[in-house]
Parts: sequence; C-alpha cells; structure tokens
Amino acid sequence: MTESATSQPLKKVEKPAHSQSESIISAISVGFVFILFGAIYVIALPTNLFQKTIDFFGNLTSRQLPGTDIFLPAPTIPGAHTAVYTAAFQFCLGLVFLQVVILLLRIVWNSPTAKTAETVGSLVFWTGAAWLATTFLNNHTTFDTWFVFWAGVLIMMGISLIARGAVLLLRK
Repeated sequence: MTESATSQPLKKVEKPAHSQSESIISAISVGFVFILFGAIYVIALPTNLFQKTIDFFGNLTSRQLPGTDIFLPAPTIPGAHTAVYTAAFQFCLGLVFLQVVILLLRIVWNSPTAKTAETVGSLVFWTGAAWLATTFLNNHTTFDTWFVFWAGVLIMMGISLIARGAVLLLRK
C-alpha cells in the first residue's frame, strides 16, 4: 500500500435515522414494562399479590379439556385466584397503553412499515387479552371459562397476525 492510501481518514458510516428512533422506542418499551410490573405490585400490596401468585402456580394441576381426551394445566379451584387475574388484566391494560404510545411514535417518526405492523398486531393482541381476562377470568371463573380464556388467547394471536398482515398490505 502507498502512504497516501493509508493516510486518508476513514469515512464515518452514519446510522439511518430509523435506527436511533427504534432504539428510543425499545428503551421506552423496556422501561415501561419494568415500571408496569412495579406499579401493579405496589397497587396490589394490600392483597399480597406475590404470595397469591405463588399460590396460583402451586395450585396448577392437569385437567381434562371438556369434551376431549386432552389434559391441560388449570388451577385446582379456578375462582380462587381473582387477585392474580386482576393483576393480569391490569398488565394487559398497561400494555395496551404502551402500544398506543409506541404506535403514535412510529407514525410521527415514520418508522418502517414492518415495525408499525408489529405494533398494530401487538395492540390488537393486548386489547383482546385484556377483554378476555376481564370477561372470562374475573367473573366467577370455572374450568370451562378457564379453557375458554386460553382458546380466546389463541384466537387473539391469529387476529393480531391478520391485523399485522393488513397493515403490511395497506402500506405497500
């Protein structure tokens, strides 16, 4: 190599603007989830949520899915864990709020279409999960409603994928 080739300064490769905004969105998301966990725990202090969560997981057993030969985990007494179900509902609502904020940021910062579609899919899923939790878990939970809740979660996963695909299709 010649001396002139090695003495030229290297060109700085600049990151695209999307990369910086995506990093900010990621930091907001992670921070918000930690704050959300802490807030739910503090709100639920009088109900001793930590112990009730341990009791919930210790109370899981294998139950037959009604009308099938399939066995899935379910609490021994599904209606005895309303504090855990309420916390799950609050967590879902918090994530709905987070997804709305992230969607607004993505629109303002002109994020890539794939990221916007991902956020819309997440918003649809967490909205549905919140509705399912309040509908099937917080109102006199039985084994039937326990399994209906999980079937609904699977359906919400599919609907969120459809919403994501719709955004990708519309933005092309």
